[in-house]
Amino acid sequence: MTRVIAGLLRGAAAGAAGTTALNVTGYLDMVYRARPASHTPEATVEALSQAVHVTVPGDAAQKENRIAALGALSGIAAGLGMGALLGAARSLGWRPAPAVIYAVATIGAMIGTNGLMTVLRVTDPRAWSRTDWIADLVPHLAYAGVTTAVVTGLDP
Repeated sequence: MTRVIAGLLRGAAAGAAGTTALNVTGYLDMVYRARPASHTPEATVEALSQAVHVTVPGDAAQKENRIAALGALSGIAAGLGMGALLGAARSLGWRPAPAVIYAVATIGAMIGTNGLMTVLRVTDPRAWSRTDWIADLVPHLAYAGVTTAVVTGLDP
């Protein structure tokens, strides 16, 4: 049990590093293309709030601020969670080649973030343009690269 907890913690640290890489990549894209921030995380929080019948408290401004924070925190949680799963799997003996870990981390991060948005009908990836796909994929590739490097580098 201690081995699994240590793996979860190593994986969460890897996920935190990967999440930082994802955020930096996204912000660099915003600078390069002068594009606005995505509001899909906030829309996802609002849709989820409605789906589970939990109201975000506060007046209009407070609610807006809380939803923005919850949107950002949900992305951080997804990144840490994916990393923790990878770390736990490694602590249980899963030792594929780094390319496999990279693919699993990429796909897991994409599903972990876009899956809920798709289920809640906040977005529809089938309607995305090539540019939309690239803008979404590149930060997730950065996440996977850093997460893979850290989770394998932290192995005992």
